[in-house]
Amino acid sequence: MVLRILPGNIANMIAAGEVVQRPASVVKELMENAVDAGATTVNVVITDAGRTLVQVIDNGCGMTPDDAVLCFERHATSKIASAEDLERITTYGFRGEALASIAAVAQVTLRTRTADAEVGCQVEFAASQHESTTEAAVPQGTNIAVRNLFYNVPARRKFLKSDNVEFRHIVEEFTKVALTRPDIAFTLSHNGKDIHSLAKAKSLKFRILDLLGTQVAGDVVDVSAATSVVRLSGFAGRPDAARKTPGQQFFFVNGRHFRSAYLHKAVLKAYEGMLPEGAVPAYFLYLEVDPQTIDVNISPTKSEVKFEDESFVFQVVFAAVKETLGKNAFAATIDFSNPEEKDMPVLGSHFAQYRPDTAPHVDVDPSYNPFEPLEPAPGNGTGKRSSDVFSGYDPGHFVDAHEDYGALFEERAATLSQLILLDGKYIVTPVQEGLMIVNIRRARERVLYDRALSALRGMGHVTQTGMFPVKVQVGVEHRLLFDEKAPLLASLGFDISPLGDDTIVVNGVPEGFSAEEGKVRTMVDDLLLILSDDSASLPEMMETSMAGKMALLGAAGAGKMTSPVQARNLLEALLSCENAELTSRGLRILQVIPFSQIEKGF
Repeated sequence: MVLRILPGNIANMIAAGEVVQRPASVVKELMENAVDAGATTVNVVITDAGRTLVQVIDNGCGMTPDDAVLCFERHATSKIASAEDLERITTYGFRGEALASIAAVAQVTLRTRTADAEVGCQVEFAASQHESTTEAAVPQGTNIAVRNLFYNVPARRKFLKSDNVEFRHIVEEFTKVALTRPDIAFTLSHNGKDIHSLAKAKSLKFRILDLLGTQVAGDVVDVSAATSVVRLSGFAGRPDAARKTPGQQFFFVNGRHFRSAYLHKAVLKAYEGMLPEGAVPAYFLYLEVDPQTIDVNISPTKSEVKFEDESFVFQVVFAAVKETLGKNAFAATIDFSNPEEKDMPVLGSHFAQYRPDTAPHVDVDPSYNPFEPLEPAPGNGTGKRSSDVFSGYDPGHFVDAHEDYGALFEERAATLSQLILLDGKYIVTPVQEGLMIVNIRRARERVLYDRALSALRGMGHVTQTGMFPVKVQVGVEHRLLFDEKAPLLASLGFDISPLGDDTIVVNGVPEGFSAEEGKVRTMVDDLLLILSDDSASLPEMMETSMAGKMALLGAAGAGKMTSPVQARNLLEALLSCENAELTSRGLRILQVIPFSQIEKGF
């Protein structure tokens, strides 16, 4: 075995594996460099989700020709001169690894000029090799174009995701940087289309409004706290506006975005008992601490930090968010003393004309008794109840999946006319052996599972169109996810169209799903969770997994059943399923209480 020192270009390619994981990593590093350079305007131009081009243009301080070449050397930095400087870091970049790593796996063109220079320069790098430096007429600042990312590392390029996935990551990194500096104007374009055009904002609240829309900005309240260790400011979302899809949770320290599962728990603890199950509140929390009390050098991507007194910071975050939630009233109130209030409906003088003249007529068979004794049937000596339509049904036996449930109905119409709804949750109907009880939610789940599985296997679907289209603002990242999954959603029966860069319009939903506006909005949140989950890879597993999730979504979104007609339709659909007794998760849908057990109670 012979030891050798790696050549510089190979060492840079290895380092690039830590710093440059995908096009979004390039966007992050170059935007942070622009901010560090004192820019007041930063423009980000993307082509083919960053595979072909990532270009960042700023009007910052610029570089001299010598520095423009030196900046591509590994560990070239203007921010660290001694070990003590590591304890006073207030900028994004400081290790000098970003440009060296990017130039190792891409073709880079850097154009730059300082304020006091009459002419700027253009520097070309590829695969860590300096190719040329020439004079160029360029405005003050830096324009850096990164082309053909991973062109010399085909294995890395092959493992990039689809354009929509990669661009979603780019938007995420762009958002993190833009949220740190509302005083800087940012733009983002993709394939010639403007995605974000952010002017300098008056305040952080206006930057949130420009980036994430009125729905998010209007649902947050101020958070603030000050101690000798940490100052906290920012916003926390209303509990009733919490969503099941994460993505609007941000921590910043000294102007730097970071992730912290520990502090996230502090926020959730403050919301304890206020959130719907599975929902996550939006928050934008900015911490200011002495730079000497944190370590920002514990991750290659600088996405994590370590606090000197993390437990104290936890308590400050928890207490500040808890206090904010406590002193803000989130529920709307009605002033019953003022009949002019819009919240209080007032009946007009002509209301009486809409009152029906007579009460609706309901047909009832007063002689019907599900517990009637056996009566001799004409032509034979055996007894038969009038409700015996599930002939041969064994209540203790789970019928084989291939058994014909339709054959169990000899007098389907007669039986279904005798069903009873219990609290909108159960259907009770007489069968030969006693009373059959059906769990409505699980029955819906079974029916929707079979329909979804059939649709995914190309056997067709039914779309029910809502009375009015429902517009839902989902944000740029999630809009891209809906774009990517559009064929899948269409195959399942969803009719969803894009509107602008951050909104979708739900025109129709699969048969069995609720088309009510409020439930459609909740459904969109759940859909985002389902579409984001790529855990199953085998086609058959993906089909059954997706069908199961869709069935749960549809069953959970349906309201309480109140109509016997709906109950009859559900029972008919259930008994035409491949297995009417179990959900896809193996939960029991129906059971029969034998007459013998009922009679024991008397």
